[in-house]
Amino acid sequence: MGRAPHDRHAQSVSAGLAPASADPESESAYDSWADIYDSIYSYVRADIPFYVGEALDSAGPTLELGVGTGRVAIPTAARGGDVVGIDSSAAMLSAARRKIEALGPSLGTLELVAADMRDFDLRDSRGAERKFALATIPFRGILALMTVQDQVRALRSVHRHLQPRGRLAFDVFVPDPYMALEQSDVPRHLRDVTDPETGDSYVLYQQTGYDFYNQIVSVRMLIEELDGSGAVCRKMYRDYQLRYCHRWEIHHLLRCCGFEIEALYGDFDRSEFDETSTQMIWVARKV
Repeated sequence: MGRAPHDRHAQSVSAGLAPASADPESESAYDSWADIYDSIYSYVRADIPFYVGEALDSAGPTLELGVGTGRVAIPTAARGGDVVGIDSSAAMLSAARRKIEALGPSLGTLELVAADMRDFDLRDSRGAERKFALATIPFRGILALMTVQDQVRALRSVHRHLQPRGRLAFDVFVPDPYMALEQSDVPRHLRDVTDPETGDSYVLYQQTGYDFYNQIVSVRMLIEELDGSGAVCRKMYRDYQLRYCHRWEIHHLLRCCGFEIEALYGDFDRSEFDETSTQMIWVARKV
């Protein structure tokens, strides 16, 4: 992934997470992404082998927070992993179910649950709390939580649902000190995207604002869909916010919530995190 700050932040929209109730009747901030999410983020693939590998190595069931359209969970189940995916967006979960039906049987299992990642309670058929060998929050999903209090609630909910010595894996971007230069009322070209599955082409622009006091990034993405002749046939706007976090902030957050740090990688190839890294891939263990 490119080092340009706008590119990194544009990839930070969560896979269907929203700070809202998981009530099926309530609307999630990410419902409007469901029909275009897989196409717009079709270029994000580097994390999939990492999370699939973590799930298969865990030798137990995996809990995925912010499962969204199943971008990571479906390949995991296809390789034989057993996954329970939670999300607060009904539209995202519906998109995931359509994909599962279209693909047919897999080697593993995938169960989708409408739930808020900040406060969830998963039970088995006997009413006992379900426990997992691994929990994951792919694609910067934890940054969709707008306050430290919400992050703590989510991490404690994860901790409660992990088996003894169970692990948590998630990724975030490294905040760039030059990101203030991005602020502008004029949308900037982000990238051109062609969905390899559908052939649909899009041109992406984004407008970004920063609240440095609260560490909040507000993004408006302008999406132009192109027809076969290259003309714009549809134009869409999608807004989202995220709360960026720094390295030692996450370190202490994990420690305060009952985790020990097992690894911090600088990329999904498990390379060492250093001063040139643009990503933080965390692996922590329940204590």
